[in-house]
Amino acid sequence: MANSEHTRRTFFGLTGGAAAMVIVRPADATPAMLSAAIRNVVGEANVRTGKVKLEIPPLVENGNTVPMTVSVTSPMTADEYVKSIHVFNEKNPQPNIGNFYLGPRAGRAQVSTRIRLADSQKVTAIARLSDDTFWSATADVVVTLAACTEEAI
Repeated sequence: MANSEHTRRTFFGLTGGAAAMVIVRPADATPAMLSAAIRNVVGEANVRTGKVKLEIPPLVENGNTVPMTVSVTSPMTADEYVKSIHVFNEKNPQPNIGNFYLGPRAGRAQVSTRIRLADSQKVTAIARLSDDTFWSATADVVVTLAACTEEAI
């Protein structure tokens, strides 16, 4: 008993009785994770730039709620339409932000939502068309107050 009491006193004496604070941050997505997430969607297909418009503010104060709209140039007919839109980021713990599935009856190839961003980073939108081609757009976003962090005290 005396040993455990001495250990406790020594610990509190060395720390000054202050509580220890631990901040836990999820690991950022690595380039390999981002590449794997994109390959999971497109396979070995070539992803071309164009046809996709990614609207996202270049500077946001709070990464917890970032407005984003992705639109794709497509007539949205039975023969030519957008099958899906996928959104990726390079620094969040999960590199795939969202997957949206469309069809010719969607009327137009556009999705709008709010996303969370852990830090300043690139956001990429990739669209899969009915002819199984993939098109993309990328935007840089500067985040002044990060999101996607967890704190434990």
